[in-house]
Amino acid sequence: MLSRKARHNFAKTIAFVLLILGAIYAGAPIIWMLLCSFKPNTEIFAYPPTFISKTFSLTAYTKILTDSVKVRFFLNSYFVSTAVTLLTLVVSIFAAYSFSRFEFKMKKTLNMIIISVQAVPPITLLIPYFGLIVTLKLYNTYWALILTYMVFTLPYAILMMTGYFNTLPRELDEAVMIDGGSRSVALWRVLFPISIPGIISVGMYTFMQAWNEYLFALTLTKTVNMRTVPIGIQQLMGQHSYEWNEMMAMSILGCMPVLILFLFFQRYFIGGMTAGSVKS
Repeated sequence: MLSRKARHNFAKTIAFVLLILGAIYAGAPIIWMLLCSFKPNTEIFAYPPTFISKTFSLTAYTKILTDSVKVRFFLNSYFVSTAVTLLTLVVSIFAAYSFSRFEFKMKKTLNMIIISVQAVPPITLLIPYFGLIVTLKLYNTYWALILTYMVFTLPYAILMMTGYFNTLPRELDEAVMIDGGSRSVALWRVLFPISIPGIISVGMYTFMQAWNEYLFALTLTKTVNMRTVPIGIQQLMGQHSYEWNEMMAMSILGCMPVLILFLFFQRYFIGGMTAGSVKS
């Protein structure tokens, strides 16, 4: 029989091995995508496959970064994703503060509506939203994407921020009002600074949702100058040939904003994701 310490070490070893295998399984496609972005298009499907390209080249990246149409895809994604993130944060902060600090009629009903919106598959709303956007004469505009994306990002953002505000003691608000401050002063000068982890967490989630969205971006825009990165990648699939190396390069460039955000704000992101899980 193994001793307790030996069993503990064995369990740790198994867990470590499983984590390594999981990391390889999750990271292998991304590594292969990165390596293929440096290969000529003809070498990607060579047999036997080459792990490191014999003709290492930055041609795919050069073609993308020097093509004004492809660069426009990135600019559109940056603009739409940033606008959605900022508007979602502003609205969710006000809404979450109201849900957390006030009692009003239909509060429970509104909470149920917010939760139920999260349960509806977005694809089922594609046709209704298309008709609404056309009726409002917003088709093929930035506002079509911004307003539509906010419908899907706001419920989660409100729920997250409400949970975060619920962990903050009401005495903070009361102390501000005793000193003559208003509710807005309590929100923006006291609660906002200490809610940065939750705000960053919600902001990163919102940005990723808007950056990666494909279906509505394809349906609600028509001209090339309004397309976003996911649509730009799809357009590299030609009728007779696929530009695989450019697709891989564009995918890598598309991953960079989210990766950079996570690397810089991962501490706040992880803290914000778990902040509302336990009520103090």
